[in-house]
Amino acid sequence: MSSMIEALIKAAFENKASDIFLSEGSVARMKVNGQLMIAGDDPIEKEDIDSFWKRCGADPEYDGDRDSSYVAHNGVRFRVNLHRHLGKLGAVLRQINTEIPDLESLGLPVDILTKWVMAPAGIILITGPTGSGKSTTLASSLEWLNKNSAKHIVTIEDPIEYLFESKQSLFTQREVHTDTDSFARGLRSSLRQAPDVILLGEIRDPETAQIALQAAETGHLVLATLHSANVSETVERLTNLFPSEERESQLQLLSNMLIGICCQILLPSASDGLFLVTEHVENTGVVRNYIRESRIPEIVDFIDRGDNPNNKLFMHALVEAAQNGNLTPEIAATASGNESDFDRAMRGIS
Repeated sequence: MSSMIEALIKAAFENKASDIFLSEGSVARMKVNGQLMIAGDDPIEKEDIDSFWKRCGADPEYDGDRDSSYVAHNGVRFRVNLHRHLGKLGAVLRQINTEIPDLESLGLPVDILTKWVMAPAGIILITGPTGSGKSTTLASSLEWLNKNSAKHIVTIEDPIEYLFESKQSLFTQREVHTDTDSFARGLRSSLRQAPDVILLGEIRDPETAQIALQAAETGHLVLATLHSANVSETVERLTNLFPSEERESQLQLLSNMLIGICCQILLPSASDGLFLVTEHVENTGVVRNYIRESRIPEIVDFIDRGDNPNNKLFMHALVEAAQNGNLTPEIAATASGNESDFDRAMRGIS
């Protein structure tokens, strides 16, 4: 393959870039600490991007959008999206960290997550936008379980990101398009593999959502991700996935089987790098009723009261991060989505 693209990959690794953007006829770019920057001087030639597509298992003449993976010469692994735009070939590479970080090092609510993953059955949802670290949170949570409990853990991912070494637990890792046709089929098949824990890379459609809930109901612990911004949007998105004629029964099941939701965003730190902020809710007591009855605004109001340390809104987390000097007030206020409410909260006005 082109030495140019390998050189770009090497430079991205050295600069701790999260993403590399390749586009036929254009200069490559990379994203470092959330900021997009130009990488190199020369545009990507067609033969270079053709060769890269082929290395990823795609035909540049006939294939369209495709998700794949790629291992560079230095052993660094990438999740790859191949696509066309204006008739030209493109690729976006996201670096996959092969070393699973300790849960304690990520800035997550560790006590809450470790309690959740020790549950015998139910469903845990980790949500956030692309690039918010959802896969890392899931991997670190499962690695903690790997060190502390003997379980059979089946993962269904697109693509596989972190490779687990079985310790106390046994891992069976399956990749969509390579080991199984889809998340739904892989999930259904996993139920016949005697799993204790199932990691589902993403809930994308009604069938996957329903099977995930059924798996939780039949005594499995399911961890999954959604591309939703906060707790209320997560519940709303799941609700809208269910067909209208089944919505009532599926919400009943969700209210019973949901363990908790942890939403996360990564923001530019006040010092250097990125800082993780989370919003989370544990599904206990009155929250179950609100989910079952789809009373989503009341879930937010309940979290906002601050009665339970296992529940926290982004607004409170952002104020806390700004007051502790982890985020600048300007970054935190913008991320809050309501700068006047953030300003009032910073001044202690409820």
